[in-house]
Amino acid sequence: MDESWRNRKTLILSRTDIMGLVTPAEYVGCVEQAYRMHGEGRFYMDPKGHIVLDKYPGEWEAMPSYIEEPEAAACKWVSIREQNRERFGLPTVFSILIYTHPQTGFPLAICDGSHHTVMRTGAAAAVSARWLARPDSKVLAIVGAGHMAEGTLATCNEVFDWREVRIWSRSQATLTEFVSAQQPRYSFPLKASPDLQEAVEGADVVVTVTPARTPIVRDAWISAGTHIAAVGADKTGDQELDAAILERARIFVDDVRQSRTDGEINVPLSEGVITEDDLVGEIGEVITGAKQGRTAYEEITVFDSTGIALQDSATVPLEYERAVAAGVGVEKKMIST
Repeated sequence: MDESWRNRKTLILSRTDIMGLVTPAEYVGCVEQAYRMHGEGRFYMDPKGHIVLDKYPGEWEAMPSYIEEPEAAACKWVSIREQNRERFGLPTVFSILIYTHPQTGFPLAICDGSHHTVMRTGAAAAVSARWLARPDSKVLAIVGAGHMAEGTLATCNEVFDWREVRIWSRSQATLTEFVSAQQPRYSFPLKASPDLQEAVEGADVVVTVTPARTPIVRDAWISAGTHIAAVGADKTGDQELDAAILERARIFVDDVRQSRTDGEINVPLSEGVITEDDLVGEIGEVITGAKQGRTAYEEITVFDSTGIALQDSATVPLEYERAVAAGVGVEKKMIST
């Protein structure tokens, strides 16, 4: 019997412990690896589970997964409470990530998942742009200016040399705060606009990161050759894009099973505007070479990112390794001797 496991402790990591351990470029690499393993079938993952109560606006999400390389198992538990900010002064979203050793099931780490999720979610958009956008893309538009926009900006900065980045929010105060905080970190100009059409028109890459329940990005604003990463829709009924965009686009998803109910395509599918036959495939198939991505310069491509649990299990091993090396967090013995 290996007694070293009985004496091992679980590392507990807060948001500030996690921040800065992994670079934006490394988050992009981890998420790309998650999609590669998905494309090769070297994973175990069910679509995310949802618990919705009429009593409390919002939901819980359960996201377990196992990945072969780097071999890891993790589960993220996400709490979304839509009234938290106004009623309690709390974030709308809490997430906790549990990282376990595959062979023993030992809980190696319990991590705050907020910064982790912001970065790995942004990295999903970045990976899609790397594989599906035109190689000479220069103008990025980010629809939404919350925390997810920060991760989107940081990771998309790793895959293209942007000449201009446009940011949209309904709130001028949110826009001002975003640009004030983010502009010093980048050499290209951040152009804030409360006019969504102005922000989107003419952009090479558009990333949507809002909780919209009705389409906000219109078909008429999308030029030939645009790549769109639709990131915000992650539950049934969510929709950010005019369905007409999907009718003329080459559509990719992260996981077909999950996208049916949670992704940007869920409403157009349910309404019969598109069918699953209209999907080219999953982005992992593009990365592994099983499916072709962009086929023409003027083609519109759409990536429906629902946020899959495999992104978490592909990323947390590096975060854990860096945390141990940096000596951050608190160790706690979770099993009795």
